[in-house]
Amino acid sequence: MAHTDMPWKKSSKSASGECVEVAITSCAVHVRNTRDRQGPMLIFSPADWQEFIDEIKKA
Repeated sequence: MAHTDMPWKKSSKSASGECVEVAITSCAVHVRNTRDRQGPMLIFSPADWQEFIDEIKKA
């Protein structure tokens, strides 16, 4: 799947445009810079992404 075809979502809390977008597919979670949509992406396994989210919720 091309990254332009992914279901990208931006946080509703991001009014300034300085944030990241996340696209969740069946096998990976992709993260990109909103201001550089054609730039590099971080790619996480679903398990690693869930662990990251769980840790943020603890803070």
